[in-house]
Amino acid sequence: MKLEIKDLHAVVIDNETGKEKEILKGLNLSINTGEMHAIMGPNGTGKSTLASVIMGSPEYTVTKGSITLDGEDVLAMSVDERSKKGIFLAMQNPNEIPGITNSDFIKSALDARLDKDQHVSLFRFIKDMDKAVSDLKMNPDLPHRYINEGFSGGEKKRNEILQMKMLKPHFAILDEIDSGLDVDALRIVGENVNDMKSDTFASLVITHYQRLLDYIKVTHVHIMLDGRIVKSGGVELIEKIDNEGYDWIKEELGIVTEATRKQSLSLGSCALNPKERK
Repeated sequence: MKLEIKDLHAVVIDNETGKEKEILKGLNLSINTGEMHAIMGPNGTGKSTLASVIMGSPEYTVTKGSITLDGEDVLAMSVDERSKKGIFLAMQNPNEIPGITNSDFIKSALDARLDKDQHVSLFRFIKDMDKAVSDLKMNPDLPHRYINEGFSGGEKKRNEILQMKMLKPHFAILDEIDSGLDVDALRIVGENVNDMKSDTFASLVITHYQRLLDYIKVTHVHIMLDGRIVKSGGVELIEKIDNEGYDWIKEELGIVTEATRKQSLSLGSCALNPKERK
């Protein structure tokens, strides 16, 4: 299967000005099942916006471009249709849902993918759930707890991966699942994601840090700046980013971001080199 994004532009309403602000500015990306992709980039470049747009968040409006899944128009699908087609989002800040247990939520999601009047085998569901909870080294009472209620940040992130393991999507978008994880939890989460790799599964890992990618063996690495993917390559890019940050790619491609423009304007004459100031 193939998830393809072409010339994607998306805007959001700026809370301060009330005007549209363009976040994605012509983004292109192609992901096939069997591949593990990572997107890295500084804060404010549109990484989380991309995840939200793929999943269908109403907060953003696509003004140009396309997202297709094996040729089908993803943008024309509702959020639940995207999920049923096998697209999954592990959120950066998962919500608490009082009154609904983890087991009820996940089983309902699995049943929703089946034909009408069909249901997942309860025996098989309990067996798979217990194994996934054990793999993630979570508290055994988790299936009976309300979704994320009273969970620590790390527990919420593991719970997102638990849902992914149970739902077995074709395309999993993991939005900064490493934030808030200690070293042990990071390893457990990373290894569980890596173990999902198969001919019918692909992941898009959005992260700032190399440490998560020590455990998730990605096949493609993309650098995102100012709403676009500006460079793609292999794992060698991870080490270069870790050692040198992102200034080298901005210089290499002659990229001037909005943040850089504002900084230059605020510096005024101080932005001149010493010879020019004399």
